[in-house]
Amino acid sequence: MPNEVKSLNDECGVFGVWGVEGPAAKVAYSGLHALQHRGQEGAGILAIDANKRLNRYRGQGLLGAIFDDPHAFDRLHGNAALGHIRYATAGSHTINNVQPFMFENTETHFALSHNGNLTNADTLKEMLRKTGTIFQSDSDSEIFGDLIEISNQDTFLGRIKEAANQMHGGFAYVLLSPDAMYAVCDPNGLRPLVVGRRKDGAVVICSETCALDQVQAEYVRDVQPGEVVIVDDSGIKIDHFTEDTELTICSMEYVYFARPDSVIHGVSVHEARKRMGALVARENPTKADVVIGVPNSSLSAAMGYAIESGIPYEMGLIKNQYVARTFIEPTQERRERGVSMKLSVVKSVIKDKDVILVDDSIVRGTTSRFIVKMLKDAGAKSVHVRIASPDLKYPCFYGIDIQKPSELIGANHSVEEIKDIIEADSLKYLSVEGLIEAIDLDCDNQYHGLCTAYFDGKYPTPLYDYQETYDAEAKRLHLYEEDEVNG
Repeated sequence: MPNEVKSLNDECGVFGVWGVEGPAAKVAYSGLHALQHRGQEGAGILAIDANKRLNRYRGQGLLGAIFDDPHAFDRLHGNAALGHIRYATAGSHTINNVQPFMFENTETHFALSHNGNLTNADTLKEMLRKTGTIFQSDSDSEIFGDLIEISNQDTFLGRIKEAANQMHGGFAYVLLSPDAMYAVCDPNGLRPLVVGRRKDGAVVICSETCALDQVQAEYVRDVQPGEVVIVDDSGIKIDHFTEDTELTICSMEYVYFARPDSVIHGVSVHEARKRMGALVARENPTKADVVIGVPNSSLSAAMGYAIESGIPYEMGLIKNQYVARTFIEPTQERRERGVSMKLSVVKSVIKDKDVILVDDSIVRGTTSRFIVKMLKDAGAKSVHVRIASPDLKYPCFYGIDIQKPSELIGANHSVEEIKDIIEADSLKYLSVEGLIEAIDLDCDNQYHGLCTAYFDGKYPTPLYDYQETYDAEAKRLHLYEEDEVNG
């Protein structure tokens, strides 16, 4: 297996605000702080001034370091702003790929921020090249803006809708023009966007409700699949670029990516994770002395496991809060260095105990093996690993940075083999049915409102440009044979 550590890499965080009484860029800066967990590779903020000019400041690294420059906000005037926190799932790690992207080649100047991944990006780029488009980055995020620029529709909204209908995959866009702010979600709503309103009347659109809380905005609604939400000085309007929609939001938002204080489509992330922990305990009961969670994303699940099992919950692992989340480090070397620095064991909790270790996922196995060894070195009699999500065996093409089955330990080894690789005394996963029950979306479509393709291979859309490569590797790893066995 590749010697790489935790875990999954989500795309980005987006934040837009319209109608602020005062500098909108400062509000965007505050909101982006709440989304920093979604990416640490780069960040940018764009504002539109009174003369309808687009002004942008961006950089690589942490938001606070980028905007520590005393002149960062000098040109970011106006009552509307757009921000972005980046982790790359497509495109290289350069400043040219840091958003928001600006488009000034048409009558309506605009900017956009994107979360997700397009599954037909290569096809669209080839089509755009034939029209003479010159790309400002190698990220798939700018494709939407390029499609808008070549559209022949009479209105800017019409161009947005025509462009959105040409894209496939997972996408959540916020666009800003001198006249309005727009939010667009793919027909499956794979990546989240929420709308909120502040007491001063300003409207906020962002990736998670935790960012609404940060800027004192009240939740209004989630952006639904296929919608175009338009915000201007007259208020909020709802349109659609397609009616052919079916909610299948990424289940990993609930398992891992979102902050526990966020609410997605009416479901508290913290409460969903507690239920995941409770259900994996119910499905896989084990005698032990103590339950511990891997900080920070697994603590809610560990609480749920402890409550359901009756085994005491303890803080057996401590995270150094000044070390970044290793999943968002952009290189393998930096992830490896980060995981060795960020965790330590509370030996008094672990020594001479049979330990239940609750984690949210196993991707490559390196981190799990590292933690199990830490616990045993600290004196644990046994370590029983319980994963509060199903076995991750299939790649994601909608905005998570794992697109080959060969990268996933679950696609290459049985559960028993993984147990031996990570040197645990036992290993059990939550079932797919348990995950669906735990999240408990109020949705009765065939996917229960969730994309669980990473666990069961049931993709809600065609894979387009990725299909041929995926078919070849899945066949090599015998994933199709397992699909047939599982029905």
